[in-house]
Amino acid sequence: MVRTYLLLAWTWLRASAQYPVSFALMTLGSFTLTGLDVAGIWIIFEHTESLGGFGLFEVMFLYGTSGLSFALADMLFGNVERLSQHVRAGSFDTMLIRPTGAFIQMATDRFGVQRLGRIAQAALVLGISLPRLDPPWSRMWMVPLMVVCGLVIFTSIFALGGALQFLLTDAPEVANAFTYGGSTLTQYPLSIYGGELVKGVTFIVPLAFVNWQPALYVLDRQDPFGLPYWLRFVAPVAALLLAVAAALAWRAGIRRYRSTGS
Repeated sequence: MVRTYLLLAWTWLRASAQYPVSFALMTLGSFTLTGLDVAGIWIIFEHTESLGGFGLFEVMFLYGTSGLSFALADMLFGNVERLSQHVRAGSFDTMLIRPTGAFIQMATDRFGVQRLGRIAQAALVLGISLPRLDPPWSRMWMVPLMVVCGLVIFTSIFALGGALQFLLTDAPEVANAFTYGGSTLTQYPLSIYGGELVKGVTFIVPLAFVNWQPALYVLDRQDPFGLPYWLRFVAPVAALLLAVAAALAWRAGIRRYRSTGS
């Protein structure tokens, strides 16, 4: 499966490489546009010393970890959210008769590394914030783990959104509320939101495990909502459970799919 993914992705990359100027401009544009989010954070801290009880570099740490996880998921599997376009056009039917899984084909469809700009920008922000925060090395192991768990969580949400489109072909906006909306929500301390919302993104849609709960451990901060301490270590379990749910939903969607007849 991994080999097939790499081969399909490489095919699209070779096609993109035929237009190097366009590729470079799209990558630079992605880097610049996402950089505006960081500019917004700087502007906020020009007028306040803390946001939800967190300082500038703590917020940048949250932004970097969330942004890196989402950017990786978006580049590797974000194309799944375009499923409804293939269903309406009838091109999804051709994916089902090929020997490769439909999910892999959807994920690599028009694969482009111009999204590397977003990845580079998030990694840069994370690289700037960590030395300023200087967390103890005994807690640093959590940083790569939270990025990987965040990648799995966002990928699972992309897959769940794609599965929903088997029933509602005009549902990309619903999925975007949890993917792009979830990315924006986790870029800031959850302490700026209401307690009910935080419980929802902890126990229903586990966006709090993208970076919030693990970050409390890395930063050695108390949970403003008084949630149990052990939740800081549950990100791998939350990511695994959501991935299983996404896989089951995708398989159920495939079984229920009926050809457009085109």
